[in-house]
This record gives sequence, structure tokens and C-alpha cells, in this order.
Amino acid sequence: MSITLVVNDTSLRTYCMLTQVRCTHLKDYLTCWFCCLFLSSASDPDADRRQFSRSSIPGPLQGDGQDVASILQLVQNLMHEDEEEDKPSHRRMQNVGEQGHMALLGHSLAAYISVLDRERLRKLITRIASDTTLWLCRLFRYESGSAYYHEDDREGLLKVCRLVINTRYEDYSTEGYTVLNSRQPVIYQSATCRPGLGQHLCSQLALPLSSLCTVPCNTMFGSQHQMDIALLDKLIREDVETGKLPLLLIANAGTPGAGHTDKLGRLKELCEQYGMWLHIEGVNLATLALWEVSSPVTAATRSDSMTLTLGPWLGLPAVPAVTLYRHEDPALSLAAGLTSSQPVEKLRALPLWLSLQYLGHDGIVEKIRHAVELSQQLLEKLKTLASIKTSVEDELNSPVVVFRFSQETSAESSGGSVEGYFAGEREVLDSLNRWLCERLAQLVPASGVDIVDLEDEGTCVRFTPLMTAAALGTQRSDVDLLVERLTELVPVLNCTLRLRLDFREEVYRHSALSYIEDLSWPGLGAVRYEPRVEELTDSKRKLEVEKINSELLVKLGDLDADLIFSTGLEFGPEKDCIFIGMATEDLDVAELVDTIAALGRDIEENGRLLENMTEVVRKGIQEAELQLQKDNQDKLMEEGVLRQIPLVGSVLNWFSPFQSTVKGRTFNLAAGSLDSTEPTYSMKAQTGGLASPETPTSSAKRLPGQRLFRREGAGGSDSHSETSSVGQAEDFSRERFPQPTTPSPVPDEAVSVVPESPETPQVPAEPEPTQENGEFGTQEEERQPDGQDAPVEETGR
Repeated sequence: MSITLVVNDTSLRTYCMLTQVRCTHLKDYLTCWFCCLFLSSASDPDADRRQFSRSSIPGPLQGDGQDVASILQLVQNLMHEDEEEDKPSHRRMQNVGEQGHMALLGHSLAAYISVLDRERLRKLITRIASDTTLWLCRLFRYESGSAYYHEDDREGLLKVCRLVINTRYEDYSTEGYTVLNSRQPVIYQSATCRPGLGQHLCSQLALPLSSLCTVPCNTMFGSQHQMDIALLDKLIREDVETGKLPLLLIANAGTPGAGHTDKLGRLKELCEQYGMWLHIEGVNLATLALWEVSSPVTAATRSDSMTLTLGPWLGLPAVPAVTLYRHEDPALSLAAGLTSSQPVEKLRALPLWLSLQYLGHDGIVEKIRHAVELSQQLLEKLKTLASIKTSVEDELNSPVVVFRFSQETSAESSGGSVEGYFAGEREVLDSLNRWLCERLAQLVPASGVDIVDLEDEGTCVRFTPLMTAAALGTQRSDVDLLVERLTELVPVLNCTLRLRLDFREEVYRHSALSYIEDLSWPGLGAVRYEPRVEELTDSKRKLEVEKINSELLVKLGDLDADLIFSTGLEFGPEKDCIFIGMATEDLDVAELVDTIAALGRDIEENGRLLENMTEVVRKGIQEAELQLQKDNQDKLMEEGVLRQIPLVGSVLNWFSPFQSTVKGRTFNLAAGSLDSTEPTYSMKAQTGGLASPETPTSSAKRLPGQRLFRREGAGGSDSHSETSSVGQAEDFSRERFPQPTTPSPVPDEAVSVVPESPETPQVPAEPEPTQENGEFGTQEEERQPDGQDAPVEETGR
């Protein structure tokens, strides 16, 4: 729907697209109200002057307005309306303390202050901006600096780039982008910078992507997450020789992934040599507020600009980021947008001004020190855990801890790539580490751990208390609990990784099972049951596979076992197969695979029996009709014509009873055959097939209370550990499932069906028709002696 807005009866028209969606969010409500207020039609030139009726305004905007309570209730409903539909998950709720309330109060006060008279407003915002800038510069050791407050943490770097362009290109303010053709500007960034940062700068500055140069990290010496300075020097020289202008270098004081710091001192010297601007960002800049600061981070105080994200560091909600910079020309700063002539824009510093005063210098330093101590506490405990590798730049002062599960039995080594013991080990370890991080985040939500993918190490678990501890309220006890849970999960990971190969070999031993190679699945693996019927077409075979494996998954889920059976990842490539979750030390893989194969055979043969039931019944009925006709003829020949006359036959039977040689029949549905009822009457009871023996697996020898798929004497307890399955947050009570049985041929003996068992249909075959119900009656039941409970045969169809 295209809407045309006419401004002041001029030819200027603004077009906006309004999609016809249900207004379930606050943004949709505001959009709908705005478009209705300025609604006009492009096809009708007089539509912009036509007054619309009140009924054309949707929802709450009708009438004279609503009270405050109703509006607040509407906002509350919009915030919580989807909570019941959301899947249960670990939600990290920010801990808004008193300092958080001060930050939120700043936004409300800014709105009230903005209505003051101009002179009083100017004095107030000047005081607020100057105080906040002075406090931040002294707190983070950035002397003689200015501050720019912005909501988007990339906005400060963008304004700095505009400042540098205005400084290096004197005619840029008058000639615009045409002056860039003389010497193309180049912005250098590390390969470990935030994804998309350089592209965002180029798009906002209208620069080609050729103006962005990504510098690789070290490959031979030093940290593999630090910028290669020798290669950077070479790239700058090549650009200068080709007539380009090195403009700005973006360095990291704490990379977004591993938290490593570039060699800032050497980079500053290189920037001074080529006249470049050095901008620094990263989480490690927070440590500048401490009394003891590592030398690599201290060099950040010599940079030309740096961006601070105080909100996560101090647990302050909705406070702006701050870019501190040094520049002597206020006119160029105004042209770049780092300063503003509008007094209201300077009120962005008000939430920080209030919060910094509330916390004080000691409170700010204490929060940052507490986060660094949490990192050191976790790092010290991780050194004692086997199969855990850490990737930390400075073990004494690093505020970021990155670790991962590895096959190696020693945790002393750090960094480096993984040497594979089997094909695809790197992918398997990545999936296991992803599961490990999800479980830790679920078990210890206050830890704030998250997943990070590093180029060399692979998928890792990252602990960054500087970004999460203030908001989540992380304490030393949470770190202890995190290590405790990690100690419980590591044996599960080791067992699963070791038993994956055994599981694959066991699956290969069964012709009816197919092993599914899915390296992204954190568990034993995946298996698919394949039907043994070869004459099926591809489409029918696919439906058969889907049906069997779906039923097999349900039966496996009902078993009394510690394993979790599922359909795999939601968007995984493999379908119609069964994924087995994490394993423990006492898992009997052979029994597990044998049970899967036995249950699959049982489901397949039961399904085949049901498919053939229609044909069996049809042929059996046809044979029964022929037998009934033959028995009727034989009975007529034996009894004679007189006994068929109703009144005469009754009198004759009274004086001279006749013993017929025609016996009853039973219809065996499983065998599809008609059998005599003589064994039934001779034994005075029904005959049945032998019970099917149980599946000959070791589960039949389980001890009382022992769960399925556990080896005897393996040391596993009967209690279900919370770490023994994928994504299991609590123990589910399950009903025991009977042991699977091997399919046996249906016995050939006839099974007569009494009327009390209506589930099994039968076709009786005694040839005497009756007038009451049109069915064939049997004379055998009339000849039964009194007091005997012989089964009654129905011989109707």
C-alpha cells in the first residue's frame, strides 16, 4: 500500500510503504497511527485536503485519548504477550540496581530539562558535559581529551573518520568527495575486528570497498589474534607508492573474539611515521581505570581516539557509548559532527553524569576489579582440569577467558590448532564445545558464558565478566559452580567422543541400519532403519522409511534409559533418522544398537502384516464361502429332505436325534486358512500359539532397578545425572517400556474365537441357516451337554 504525504501544498511528496500487518508491537501501532494522520491518496488530487472521519483512525487513537494507566497497561501487554508462546530457555535478565535506576532517571530528567529557557538550558548542559568529560578522561588516563556521546557504538568511529578526512583534505568542505579522487584514502583494520565494521564505515562515508584494507594477524611469532605489524608496514608503503593516502588505523585493546590486545605502542609509532590516525576500541580499555594496568593496554592512552562502552562494564542500562578524542580545531570537530550547536543533543551525557556521581571513583574501580578477579579465578581453576585448553593472552591480567574441550589429556598447552585423530574431528569437537557452552549457560546462567568461533582454535566457550558480570550480578560462587558443572560435563564429553567410533562400527554390523555421518551433532551419532523390501519404488520406500523411523523414535523415547533420542538439529541436513544424545561411561553400545535393530524389525513386520491383512481376509472369506456351500450339501445328504421341513424336522429330531459328521470351522487371520474346531471341542478350551520369546539381549539379565543399555559393574549409578543427555534441564519420569521381541512366524494352529473376544474377526463355517438373523447356525452348539462351558462358534459371515 503506497501512501503519499503532501507537505505545505508543494510538489514535494514523500512515499512510504505500510504493510498490512497486525499491530502487535509498539512500532506497528505508531506507524499505523502516523500513516492514518497523514493519509492521502495519490489517485485523488483533493485527498490531501479532505478531512478523514474519526472511524478511519484505528485502535486506541480513537476518541479523546486514554488515561495513563491504560497506556501503561498496553505497553506491559506488548512486552509480555509472547512469553507463554516462547520455548523454555535460560534467559539472562539484567540486574538493574540503584545505579541502573539513576541511569534511567537521567532519560526522564533530560526530557524535563529540555523545556527550560534557552539561557538556563545552555548553562546546565555545559556543566553536565564538561563534568562528565573531565571525569572520564581522568578515570581512563586520557589527558586533554574531548568526548562524543552516541547511542550506536560505531557512530563515534564514523565521526572520527569524518574528522580525519576534513583534516587531511583541506578542500573537502567545499569540493566534497571529488577531492578524494586525487589521493584515495585508505582505512586499515585488523582481521580480528568486529565483523562488518569496515563495510559500515565505507557505506556511511561513500567510500569504495577498495579504501578498506584488512591486515592479517601473526602467523609465525606472537599471538595469532594480534595484528601483524611487519605486514602492516609493508601494506602502507605499497599504498603510498601507488598514490594512496593512509588515513586511519583501527586497533584492538581486547579483540571481540579472544580478548587479545594488539601491540599498541608499536602501532602508534607506525602511525606517527605515516601521519595516520590511531583509533582503539575493545573491552580491555576498562582496565585503564585500575591502579595496576598491563603495559600493552597502557599504550592506549597515547592514541588519537578510543571508544568506551561504559554501559556493560558498569551495569548501566541505556547509557550512551563515549568516544574520547584529541583535536585542536573545534571548527573541524563541528563539521565532522563530534560537537553540536544544538543544546539538547548534549543532554545525552546526563544519564552518565548521574550514574558516575552515584558510583563514585571507588565504586567504578571496584566493579572493574571484581570482573578481572572473576576471570583470574576461573583461569586458575581451569588449569587443573584435564581435556580443557585455554586461549589467554596474559594469564596475570587478561579479563577475558576462552577455553574449549579437547581430546588432549593435558590442559597446560594454550592456543594452536587441533591435531585430528580421525576424519572430521575438528567439526565433532566444535559441536561438542557448542553443546558444552549451551549446557553451562543453562546450568549457571549467572556466569554469562557464550559461544565464540575462532579461526584457529575453532568453537570455544568465552567468559567475559567485564561485559556481563555487572548486569548479571556474577559472584565468585558462580565461578565455583561453573567449574563444578564443567567438571561433571567433561567425562560425558570424553565418553561420547570415544564411543562415537564404537557406535559407528556396531551400526555397520546390522544390514538393516544405516549410519548417518553428521559431524555437527553433539552426541553418539545418527542411525536410520532401512526396510528390507527391495521391490518398493523410491517414493514408497521414502514414505516407508519415514513411517518406520518415526514409530521407532517414539518407542525408543519410551524406554527406561538415560539416553535422549531425537530427530536432530532443527535445521539439520539429515531427515528421517534417529539421533542419539550424549553417553556415559557405562553405556553398552552393542545392546543399544541391537535394541534399535530389533525394534525396527518388529515395527516393519507388524506394518507389513497390517498391509497384507486386507488381501488375507478377502481370500479367506472366499475360501470360507466355498467350504460353507460344500458343508451345506454334505449336511443335506446326511440328514435327508424330511429333516429340512420346519415342523416335521423338529418332531423327527425329537424322536430320532441325528449326529452330524460336519464339524465347525475357524478362520485364522494370521495364516489366512480355515481350520476345524475339533481340537477345540475335544480339549474343551481354545488352542493358541506359543508366546514369542523375548529379544535375546543382555537387558534380560539386568539387575533389579538397573536401566537399559548399562553394562553390569560399570560403576554407573541408577540415578539419572543431569549431564547425561543433550539439552536436558530436569529429570523426566518415564513409564517402562517392555523389552523388544524378535518377530516369530505366526503358528499354523487354528485359534477359535469366542464371542467375548470381538477384537479378532472370524468366519465360522457351519452350514445351517436360521431365519432370525440370516446367519449360519451350528448344530454342534445345540448338542452340547448341560453344564459344560464349551466355546460357542458363530458361523455367520
